Amino acid sequence: MGDRAAVRERAEAVLRRLAGEHARLREDQWRAIEALVVDRRRVLCVQRTGWGKSAVYFVATALLRGRDADTAPTADTAPTADTAPTADTAPTGDVGPTVIVSPLLALMRNQVEAAARAGIRARTINSANLDEWDGITAEIHAGTVDVLLISPERLNNPDFRDTVLPRLAATTGLLVVDEAHCVSDWGHDFRPDYRRLRTFLTNLPTGTPVLATTATANARVTADVADQLDTTAGAPGTDRADVLVLRGSLDRESLRLAVLDLPSPAHRLGWLADHLDRLPGSGIVYTLTVAAAGETAEFLRSRGYPVAAYTGQADDSDRRAAEQDLLDNKIKALVATSALGMGFDKPDLGFVVHLGAPPSPIAYYQQVGRAGRAVEHAEVLLLPGAEDAAIWRYFASLAFPPEEQVRAVLAALRTDRPLSTQALEPVVDLRRARLEMMLKVLDVDGAVRRVRGGWLATGEPWTYDEARLRRVAQARTAEQQAMREYATTPDCRMRYLRECLDDDAATACGRCDRCAGPLFDATVSGPALTAAQAFLGRPGVELAPKKLWPTGLDAVGVPLKGRIAPTEQALPGRAVGRLSDLGWGGRLRALVGPDAADAPVPDDVVAAVVEVLKEWSHGDDPWPRRPAGVVAVGSRRRPRLVGSLAERIAEIGRLPLLGQVAPTGAAGADGPRGNSAQRVRALHDAFAVPDDLAGTLAGLTGPVLLVDDLVDSGWTLTLVARLLRRHGAPDVLPLALAVAG
Repeated sequence: MGDRAAVRERAEAVLRRLAGEHARLREDQWRAIEALVVDRRRVLCVQRTGWGKSAVYFVATALLRGRDADTAPTADTAPTADTAPTADTAPTGDVGPTVIVSPLLALMRNQVEAAARAGIRARTINSANLDEWDGITAEIHAGTVDVLLISPERLNNPDFRDTVLPRLAATTGLLVVDEAHCVSDWGHDFRPDYRRLRTFLTNLPTGTPVLATTATANARVTADVADQLDTTAGAPGTDRADVLVLRGSLDRESLRLAVLDLPSPAHRLGWLADHLDRLPGSGIVYTLTVAAAGETAEFLRSRGYPVAAYTGQADDSDRRAAEQDLLDNKIKALVATSALGMGFDKPDLGFVVHLGAPPSPIAYYQQVGRAGRAVEHAEVLLLPGAEDAAIWRYFASLAFPPEEQVRAVLAALRTDRPLSTQALEPVVDLRRARLEMMLKVLDVDGAVRRVRGGWLATGEPWTYDEARLRRVAQARTAEQQAMREYATTPDCRMRYLRECLDDDAATACGRCDRCAGPLFDATVSGPALTAAQAFLGRPGVELAPKKLWPTGLDAVGVPLKGRIAPTEQALPGRAVGRLSDLGWGGRLRALVGPDAADAPVPDDVVAAVVEVLKEWSHGDDPWPRRPAGVVAVGSRRRPRLVGSLAERIAEIGRLPLLGQVAPTGAAGADGPRGNSAQRVRALHDAFAVPDDLAGTLAGLTGPVLLVDDLVDSGWTLTLVARLLRRHGAPDVLPLALAVAG
């Protein structure tokens, strides 16, 4: 690339096109570009959010692809989908396109727009543009694409992996791994698909530069990622001569950190209602669960605030609209789960509030780093809750499964035909998300391979690395304790976070509530608290009936498949609340949580059940007919709770208590909740209708109110309702205290 000074001059010119006439490269930005473009090395950048990591790979791309010439397009004339250069006219330099592996569609959209400002032709292949894949693939082969953005999951899509990836790896001019902490299972957001990058790395031509970037990596994660980047080095921990690690200060001088200790979810919502308009500009309110995001957004809207909810369960179009409304400052806040994290770019974000603490200081720092990038001050507030630890335990339960379950899946995949994830569920008692995560890890380890139609075992030797998994679990526990200590530390909060990321933080920040005193107090006005208590105190969650049996039940000897017959289905039901609710969640966990003792149903919960029944009978979507009687689901674990609940409902509603459906056989039906196929297998024929109850059901003229304590998978109520209907019940109305999740 010639003289290094000349290369830097050209790099500065590209940066000005990208970021404005006054932009100048930081020294570490230039060191990274120099290593990539001149020395063709592998570089890991650990730099704070807003430092300009994307500028490094766009400038490097422009230099490598010959887009830095005086005739390169300006922001006004940058190529678009309608004015793309042809294969005959595209200036391709002497290398192929840059491939950027990004985790989120939001990041991809932002990066395509940023690339155009530098005169760089960027395209993306993702799940939202399936109809464009063929055209984009043709452009890649024709050499007209400068930058291709893909998700890590795309690396193992069978069609992409087998038809596009080999050619792409052979011609890649620069590989960029964004949010590289996802590569490491020591990181706070490990994603198994990122591990497939190692295969991509080994197939790159010799001398292909590689850039990995992240804003959140401690020393352990940094070393792990660097080890994986250097495919030519020896064992992990040995000299990585070809990987240049550029680690800058992670201090964010615009952020003012604070923690407010409030006694209940109602106090936290009330505080937000009182103080949200005092927070600068627009921002993000993070919650730990989908349910909490929905509740918080609904409450704030009821108090007059323009806010929107943002979760991974929302449609992509709704998420994009919510993102744009925040970018345009049309709303005060997005109330979001961690689905809004990496990749969302709003430089003037004025605040980040957390209702509940993330499970590690590193995850927390990654989220708060969204704020204050282009404003002098941004407020960062943590409002921890007593329920945080229970939510952390739930997510920790989704970790890599025990060895016997893994071996069972490997044995099932040693067949001549691939098995889908659904077909594997009857084989192993793992929920869908956990099973898919396990398969991805096994794929990366070479033990299985994803093909058209599902998965196959490769037959390659595989070792269950119990020691490493145990160390990762211990690291997660330590991170949770560190998050508790962050909330209570008497010292500088920014210094504490930086130390958790192994960043040099010898001096206090001078800005946080510990250094400069609190800007906000924990006062909640009476009206706001009363409104929050009333809002969170509303009981009632709808239970949607199951309509399809899980696939693959014939493989485990259960003769059920396809649609559940309408004459055997339950009607829509009700529950008091979810275990993850801000309002009723804590109260219900005390009754039906794993450590809860069996006891008669308390009066306050009975009162909530009565409110649910009143709304159910007279609300917008009432039951079709008044129940003709009450039936309890027989329980081994909580017989007093379920039995007393059925008795109280019958007494208050002046309904006959018809009895209970009795549990039979082994106790497996009351065991741990797993995937749908395993639950149906365990529950099939696990209950019986006593003769006296059977005789009563046939003469009923109205539905049965079927009472249980906890709905997890939903299959207990489904199968018991089917049993009652097969014995003559005209209809079944399920009623439960709580819904898991």
